[in-house]
Amino acid sequence: MYCLMAAHVYIDLWKETGDEGVLWRCLGLLEEGLANSPSNAQFKLLLILLFCGLAAFEPVVDLYCSLNAKHVQHDTIGFLLTRYAESLGHFAAASQSCNFSLRFFHSNQKDTSEYIIQAYKYGAFEKIPEFNAFRNRLNRSLHFAQVRTERMLLDLFTEADVSSTLEDNVRSMGLCPEEEDILWADMRDNRDLSVFTCWDPQTQLSEEQRRQSLEEESLWLRVRSLTLRLIGSLAMLGPAPAPRNSEKAAENGVAAKPDTLRPLLAQLEVALKDAAQFTERGIQYPLLGPPSTRLGPALSSGCCQCQASAFQLSAHLQELDSASLDGTSEIQTQIENSFKSLIAQLQVMFSKCKGDLLEANGSHCKTQPSLLENLVFFVETVCIVLWVSSYCAKVLRPLKSSLQKKKKKKKEINTATPVVFSRYQEYASSLQTLLSQVLHHIKGLETSLIALKFGDLSLGGQALSEEEDGFIKTAMDKVQSSYLRSLQEVGDLLRKRADAMRNLRI
Repeated sequence: MYCLMAAHVYIDLWKETGDEGVLWRCLGLLEEGLANSPSNAQFKLLLILLFCGLAAFEPVVDLYCSLNAKHVQHDTIGFLLTRYAESLGHFAAASQSCNFSLRFFHSNQKDTSEYIIQAYKYGAFEKIPEFNAFRNRLNRSLHFAQVRTERMLLDLFTEADVSSTLEDNVRSMGLCPEEEDILWADMRDNRDLSVFTCWDPQTQLSEEQRRQSLEEESLWLRVRSLTLRLIGSLAMLGPAPAPRNSEKAAENGVAAKPDTLRPLLAQLEVALKDAAQFTERGIQYPLLGPPSTRLGPALSSGCCQCQASAFQLSAHLQELDSASLDGTSEIQTQIENSFKSLIAQLQVMFSKCKGDLLEANGSHCKTQPSLLENLVFFVETVCIVLWVSSYCAKVLRPLKSSLQKKKKKKKEINTATPVVFSRYQEYASSLQTLLSQVLHHIKGLETSLIALKFGDLSLGGQALSEEEDGFIKTAMDKVQSSYLRSLQEVGDLLRKRADAMRNLRI
């Protein structure tokens, strides 16, 4: 108990002073406490909270597994794990984290039906409303909707156009972009927001903060759900079929419904406007309360705006595809401007990823966790931009081929080629150059992290016992290892995306 109280004092000092040396001493104290009391859940929960705050997810998985969360706890405290997994670049662990929760939800959808049948069979009719209420609680769970959405997005980001095509991935998921499958009006927030021990009444969560947290979670879920559905719409887009094959193409699901993309894009613009208004309120939660969503960082990094621009480009391309080069100069100009805008936005996003994740010198050890989250936002956005670019190539390639055939047929050698083709080539080249720069930056971050040595570090110049110093260095090593793992997974995914760019030539 005294160890836990001391850890809370350290946390209060860190919040007041911003001194990361205090935070490292707190981590060392908790590591020491956990070594002496391996079953203490509060030690584990605080370590999860602090490691996630430092953007170090690798040690969190083992800590969460050691909590031995049972049954409905995957719904009530699962958010402690799933909120951070993908956002910190641990894509494999994120998949595992989502599976923890999804297995529980799916098994209970089956089990509750069996319980109801057994209740009818043996005359326990008074239990039937309880089973129904429990099933409804889980089916309408906010956490369930979040995990399901994030798992599909994660699979698309890591696998689509890598191991299989985007279209195949979307079809295998049974994703219907035109259908809304989240019960927004009946959403249930089943999170346990009082899981941390707290002695200070001033830092306890108020009902207003609970309501604000739910509002924020719903806004972020809406943005992610619309992003997922827009990706699904994008996957179904294809070059306009010939008139005689149009009906067959529609039957086979080759082309998306013509009214799917634009309505979803309009909804996303409204959601982003609502999200911006929410973040402007500057709402802060107690450290031991609910974690903030990725909404604020996503907007400040430019991720959401850039993704919306990419989807808007696909809408312009759809217009060009349904018409022809003649008489579409305005659409072509919009497409050319979109090319320039996307590259500019991606460059701004990349600028927000620059810096050292971890610096250690003398008596200081400083982290910049936001850089890692911004890097993951950049990679997610690049995935969407590349899918849109692939659709762009599919639209422009036949148009260019047709134009060249017409020139040869009419022998019009001096006819000017529409600028949109050269602009696309410049755009693809700029995109490839940018990805090379980011990969070089990631390699540099890995090199600097590997070179870090904590042996001679003396936090704040304070004398620590050998044992205390050992536990602090253990925490530092875990953070360093986690950062390296994140950079490796992010770099591998970005490298695969860069390799796929050779298919974007026209």
